[in-house]
Amino acid sequence: MANELTGPVPELRVLKPEEWDKLYANLIRAFGGTPEAEEERELWRALTEYDRFLGAWEGGECVASAGAFRFRLTVPGGASVAAAGVTMVSVAATHRRRGVLTSMMRRQLDDVRSWGEPLAVLTASEPAIYGRFGYGAATFQADTEIDTRRAGLSVPPGTDDVRLRYVDPGDALDACEAVYARLVPGRPGMVARAPGWERLGVLDPESDRGGASPLQCVVAERDGRTVGYARFRVKPSWGPGGPDGEVLLSALEALDPAAGAALWRFLFDIDLTSTLVARGRPVDESWQYLVSDIRRGRPTLKDALYVRLVDVGAALAARTYRAPVDVVLEVEDAFCPWNAGRWRLSGDAKGASCERTEDAADLALSVRELGAAYLGGVGLTALASAGRVRELRDGALAEASLAFGSDPAPWLPHGF
Repeated sequence: MANELTGPVPELRVLKPEEWDKLYANLIRAFGGTPEAEEERELWRALTEYDRFLGAWEGGECVASAGAFRFRLTVPGGASVAAAGVTMVSVAATHRRRGVLTSMMRRQLDDVRSWGEPLAVLTASEPAIYGRFGYGAATFQADTEIDTRRAGLSVPPGTDDVRLRYVDPGDALDACEAVYARLVPGRPGMVARAPGWERLGVLDPESDRGGASPLQCVVAERDGRTVGYARFRVKPSWGPGGPDGEVLLSALEALDPAAGAALWRFLFDIDLTSTLVARGRPVDESWQYLVSDIRRGRPTLKDALYVRLVDVGAALAARTYRAPVDVVLEVEDAFCPWNAGRWRLSGDAKGASCERTEDAADLALSVRELGAAYLGGVGLTALASAGRVRELRDGALAEASLAFGSDPAPWLPHGF
């Protein structure tokens, strides 16, 4: 089939294992054409679930792609909810403006619904693309560059009881993953890592180091038990005044305040360095309240995880709510019309239900706003101030916004 304006329509089909190289080559080209290290490429090949990946083909060549990893995502209240981790989305520059991306998103969301997964999530290279498909920015992350020469730390009692020890990142992988797994239920937005995903954190191709050292790892121990870890690189530098190196933090997790403080203090004190660079960290992370001068950290915010409710009723019923709530939501969802209409959400800290209703609506919003607010990091009142949520019953907005909130703040620990 062809169209005079758009040309031939590519064939959209589920990926076959023998087609992976062509799909990945198109993806790399779409993202600038710089090849990845072989170990990184092979990890993504191993993690690919072929029956959940789509390719658009024309003349035997892949011209577009979209995949969906099988994830379990923590939501407010601690439940682990099935979510499709949308990934490897690309359209060749030669095939733009033909509706290829829209066709893939349409097929993918239909598939996610058929798999019984109430959520789809992604990280966006270009945020403007995904709003029209119902994805809302639900988590944010902090990037910081701390001047460790001019900012000290005030640590809590017990910090000196934590033992720190250098370990090989690969040798300590199991112990570090055990720490991570214990933290997952406590913060919305975290992903329970299936076997194989732990390798993402210790990938260390030389091409990605940018002049820094190989990946290093320090574990925090108490009574012989691992209670935290930090992975980092050191980038040496010498200026007119002497050593001026950087510590580049890759990951830091801790089970208690003292363990976390011990790791941060260690990173602040590494010899021959003056700057600690931390990217993609939680917006409420402890270092901000340990440091003597927050201005020496220069924290900045960036969008991270985008959430799309594929099944509004199941998704809203899967989480709990910080305060009692009973509201009727008028939901607009042109792209997934099965979600459109009125839903009564009733819930509290113990559980929730969300069912179809004919009752009068209390709030009106699109599924994109529901996605943004879903993990508790974006307030419904803030969205209303931008005209993206309308209050139809006095008091409903404050009630719902309080209920949807989350403490701690939601956070995505790594990309996919």
